[in-house]
Amino acid sequence: MALCATLTLAGCDLTWEKPEAAAPPPERFRAAAPKSAPSLHSTHEFVERFRSPELTRVIDEALAGNNDIAAAVARITQADAQARVSSAPLFPSLSNVNNFERFQTPSTVYGGVGATGGQAAAAAASSSPYSATQSSYFSLGLNASYTLDIWGVNQDASAASRLLANASRFNRKVVEIATVASALNAYFAVLNAQDQLRIVNENVRIAGHVLTALRARREVGLATVLDVAQQETVYDTQLAMIPPLQQTLAQQSNLLAVLLGQTPESFSIQGTTLKSLRFPKIEPGLPSEVLLRRPDVAEAEAKLASQEFSVLQARAAFFPQIQLTGQYGVESVVWRNLATPQAIAWQVLAMTTQPLFDGWSLQGQYELQKGKYSEFAANYRKQALTALSDAENALIAIAQTQRHLNLQEDSVAAARRALTAAQARLSEGTIDIVTLATNETAFFQGQLLLEQVRLERFRAATTFYQALGGGWSPTTREVEIAHADAAYQADRGPWP
Repeated sequence: MALCATLTLAGCDLTWEKPEAAAPPPERFRAAAPKSAPSLHSTHEFVERFRSPELTRVIDEALAGNNDIAAAVARITQADAQARVSSAPLFPSLSNVNNFERFQTPSTVYGGVGATGGQAAAAAASSSPYSATQSSYFSLGLNASYTLDIWGVNQDASAASRLLANASRFNRKVVEIATVASALNAYFAVLNAQDQLRIVNENVRIAGHVLTALRARREVGLATVLDVAQQETVYDTQLAMIPPLQQTLAQQSNLLAVLLGQTPESFSIQGTTLKSLRFPKIEPGLPSEVLLRRPDVAEAEAKLASQEFSVLQARAAFFPQIQLTGQYGVESVVWRNLATPQAIAWQVLAMTTQPLFDGWSLQGQYELQKGKYSEFAANYRKQALTALSDAENALIAIAQTQRHLNLQEDSVAAARRALTAAQARLSEGTIDIVTLATNETAFFQGQLLLEQVRLERFRAATTFYQALGGGWSPTTREVEIAHADAAYQADRGPWP
């Protein structure tokens, strides 16, 4: 065995310098105070902070009926089953083998034994076909086999699969968070489209009122055809905004229905306005806490740990494998003799296999697994950096959209005052239509921009929810791992 191992391992490089997984996280976020903060307890808790019963109901239905989440749950079942399959070689296999054979040996096989070729041919030709021998064979028995896992090949395969089962549970939470975020943004978009439709309809009313006034002034010679045409342009521009907004409203509502696992025809939203929602206040905590709360980081970490066992498994494949097999049963050519002690048959075999030369297949497999580990390590580092970047970007977006919202509200208030003054001067006949049209356009566009900024602010809250792990936490991680262990321990049969 030692000689075979030496021959196999000669010229094979089994060294491995494991790459660094990730650098230490920073001590604080740039856009937040350096202090610890509790994580969200659940998605439901976060959604309730918007103070909208309808939104809470929508998210609850999404969590219950979304098909992406259902598919992720199915992948957990697959991963648990694969962990069971990969762990099977850790246990001995036992099978029942029963044979019944009935066969005939023709006389041409044994006839003419000891005769010359011509004599045998003559004897075979003169033999009757009914002189052939018919026999029976019966056997009842058990076959058992077990591979001694001296080098940990089977144990490494089992550990790798079980870690992937953990990763599948973390992935389900990633899918859940993404689904909730999509549902939140779709709901916000529906309310925003309704708000903008109300604004545009009001703007159409205002522009139409001014147009009516200008047409009346033209009848008495106080306004020109150009004045009326310019106001008609403003009026028609506002009318043209209605179809795209109605399209957005319908399509976002349909998108929300699909996210909830429902048909668009059976789904409707009663929501009134985005301004009725309360903006949730959440503390980010420390960067290290954010990394622990992100299920995508945990998923990448589990895949990396799983791949390390795959590397160890590929390295252990270079060493000898010892397999034990045994058979025990009864054999007889007569059925009634199977129950006699003389019919007992048994066999024990210990077999050692050691590859001597395989065209460097084992070495290639080993290098392949090491390369995959380097890939997973890079993905893990990227995921950690992405998590920190997501949190920073969300904090920046929340701060800047709030500032933008305040400034835009001031701008709309000023535009409203300017338009009111322009309409008053128009009634007095002391203003030209160009000035009026300019003030109208500024006010109309400012209102729509204000609602768009409001939408972006609520979307920033959704992004922040995702960046903080959506209610996931180290405690949740331990619970998910416990569930995976329970699934592995279930249905193991009589083995300890």
